Amino acid sequence: MEKICKICEKKSSMGVTLVKLRGKYNPTSKVRKYPNLQWVRLPSGKDTGKRVLACTKCIKRLSKI
Repeated sequence: MEKICKICEKKSSMGVTLVKLRGKYNPTSKVRKYPNLQWVRLPSGKDTGKRVLACTKCIKRLSKI
């Protein structure tokens, strides 16, 4: 199962947290951040009732259609 939104194709991205100690930034490991995906049924269109993984921003946009 991919962690990609089926509507807008949003996927994971790399992020970093900067840690400052005694006036200098120390090296830290990178962190992969994932989108907030939820299972939702498509309301209209040719795939009516089909369950897909969608990010919460797309779910909010679907409710306004």
